[in-house]
Amino acid sequence: MKPALWAVIVSASLMASGCGNKFQAPPHPLSIQAPEEWSGGRSITGISDARWWSYLGDDGLDTAIDTALEHNYDLRAAAARVEAALAEALAAGADLRPTIDLNLARGRQRQNFVGLPIPGREGSVLSTTYSNAGVNLALSWEPDFWGRIKSGEAAAVAAVGVREEDLSASRLSLSGQVAKAWFAAVEARRQVGLARATLESYHTSVARVRERFERGLRPSLDLRLALTEVDRAKALVAQRQAQVDSSIRQIEILLGRYPSGAYALAEDLPDLPVHVPGGLPSELVHRRPDLKTAEQELLASDARVAQSRANLRPRFNLTSQFGTASNQLQDLMNGNLMAWNLIGGLLHPIYNRGRLKAGIARDEALVMETMARYESSLLRAYGEVEISLAAEDILARQEDALVAATEKSLAARDLAEDRYRRGLADIITVLSSQRTALDSESQLLALRRQRLDNRVDLHLALGGGFESPAPEPAIGVPQLSAAEDL
Repeated sequence: MKPALWAVIVSASLMASGCGNKFQAPPHPLSIQAPEEWSGGRSITGISDARWWSYLGDDGLDTAIDTALEHNYDLRAAAARVEAALAEALAAGADLRPTIDLNLARGRQRQNFVGLPIPGREGSVLSTTYSNAGVNLALSWEPDFWGRIKSGEAAAVAAVGVREEDLSASRLSLSGQVAKAWFAAVEARRQVGLARATLESYHTSVARVRERFERGLRPSLDLRLALTEVDRAKALVAQRQAQVDSSIRQIEILLGRYPSGAYALAEDLPDLPVHVPGGLPSELVHRRPDLKTAEQELLASDARVAQSRANLRPRFNLTSQFGTASNQLQDLMNGNLMAWNLIGGLLHPIYNRGRLKAGIARDEALVMETMARYESSLLRAYGEVEISLAAEDILARQEDALVAATEKSLAARDLAEDRYRRGLADIITVLSSQRTALDSESQLLALRRQRLDNRVDLHLALGGGFESPAPEPAIGVPQLSAAEDL
């Protein structure tokens, strides 16, 4: 066959394969209808920023999260998994193109002829040595008439999307972890300051009690009770300091640094806006990486079904080889010594169709499983947003009550100390008022941090900031039939 004719056959086959069926993801109706607006919270002007934490105005937190996103080792591992998935997708699509192998060989061989009598050379062995060289070009290709290879490639590309969304989920989760660890460390340090201030207050009380005891105005019981509170306060300072140390080391680990416990913190917790946007569009939830991951998994499952169905169709294969071999290198370029073959094959399943159909049933069941997991993730996402929004109002009311309680407890402590100095109250009243004031201030600090943690949870539930354009579907992600209701 002339090379021109061979090229025509290959080109025609390529065109035929290019016209084969392309993978089309089927629609999947959703049984969960999204609300038009969230039921929790109140509507105000939101904040549009991809860096959801930046509106808190904490420069230290900004630096910590940026450092973690750049140096965290778990993120590096997730990025490497994306690269591996990209390579697998390239390999899956390689079968759409012909495979061409070039083989060059050069050999030298010695052959002995044992048993042949040679006059005058009895006892010796006749041998000959010769060289051989060859060049061979082999082509193999399967036209993808039924879209089997394209479906496999679509599944591999969807796997890349899964890994990419896993990376996005890791970045979002890491930013939330760093923020919570940051708030915990700052709160713990404020708690240390509060415990130390209380310890100083107890030292002052002990001095007053000791002075009154030495004057014979108060019994030794008062002094022992006051000294007991001093020791308890010392233990509390040590406990809170251990919490600071642990929190700082946790931040350093998240930042990809050695946990030396020397990372600098902010002086105080950042202030939150009074309210959050209540009428947030529900499309924001669909930015969540876990939901986008589920969409990619659904796409991959659909592609595997299409690939399994294509396995029931005939498979064509075209192979061709041409080359030459000679014991003279210059003869390799002699066109008269060229040899070639062209083979076309067809493989059609007959006896094993039951197994192939079982594979289709399995893949279809996996699609149903993936769809159910997607809807479960969607329902959980809605729930997380609603819970966080409802908690915003509840925690705000709780903070208002604790602020009032703290003010009253501090006033009661000052009054009790003053009455004790004037001999109008006993030491038990003073110590009790001091403990109450400490507990109120400590609870208020903890609640402020809890509100910040809840705000972090809200951002994680929304997949980012409060306001953002509705996300465009990723390339290859099937359009869900209820998308217009979402």
